[in-house]
Amino acid sequence: MTTPTADPFVHPALFYRGEEEYLHGTVPFVRDGLRAGEPVAVAVPGPNLAVLRAALGEDAADVSFLDMTEAGRNPGRIIPKVLHAFADAHPGTRVRIVGEPIWAGRTSVEYPACVQHEALINPAFRGRDVTILCPYDAGRLDERVLADACATHPVVISGGTERRSPGYAPEQMIARYNQPLPHPAQADELVFDADGLPGARRFAVERAARFGLSGIRVEDVNLIVAELTTNSVVHGGGSGGLRIWSDGGQVVCEVRDRGHLSDPLAGRRPAERGRLGGRGLLMVHYLADLVRIHTDPDGTAVRCYIGLG
Repeated sequence: MTTPTADPFVHPALFYRGEEEYLHGTVPFVRDGLRAGEPVAVAVPGPNLAVLRAALGEDAADVSFLDMTEAGRNPGRIIPKVLHAFADAHPGTRVRIVGEPIWAGRTSVEYPACVQHEALINPAFRGRDVTILCPYDAGRLDERVLADACATHPVVISGGTERRSPGYAPEQMIARYNQPLPHPAQADELVFDADGLPGARRFAVERAARFGLSGIRVEDVNLIVAELTTNSVVHGGGSGGLRIWSDGGQVVCEVRDRGHLSDPLAGRRPAERGRLGGRGLLMVHYLADLVRIHTDPDGTAVRCYIGLG
């Protein structure tokens, strides 16, 4: 990546069509990092992971590999659990990462969180000695996705040519995808205040079990609801509303209150050592399969999806 920049953080998007272009854009990127003594990680969907690992041959032994469909199933945990975790494990040296958070199998419900994730990478790593290359399958993703990628990446590589993105505007993309969450067709609802926190947790756990969750996944719902409802009482005006419903193969729980989430990176930063608070929304991102958030001056809604499988 030779485009000059005043910021040591580099965040290009790679538009590829087919396996040959994918490998042409990623294999030299990985090998250049290894030759420079930089730790390298690859976090991409399983099929691309296998292709890239095979193409690297013996060099693959020096690369950390993660299946993004698992590690990044919830886009909200990619920054703290994948990208920061790798960069922070190698202090004092530049690291490079191939990260592919958006692929053709992503759903329309997941997509807004994916775009916000890509936009938030920029402030999350500003000033860091990190290069994150984000591949986009231009042959399978629609034009809107590619246009959004141009807006969330300062540099775009396509057809072997690297160029500055004229549409780069990450702050606008964070705002654009801060979308009101559609009302569910049917949901069980509960209003709570400080005295009602235990009851809200029992309500959520009972409904989650009724909708088909079991074992550790029910406990995940308990922890998620405990954190979100407590946040509502402490930071959201002293009360809130809880909704829970079944949506296909997922249980969805949502907490709404009158608070405003002013920091778009809340819940996406790694936990600070020695700090007791500020970990709750991070934990929610780790436990849920997807987290969607809408916030404005009138209030905040946090919607969490927990898979039955």
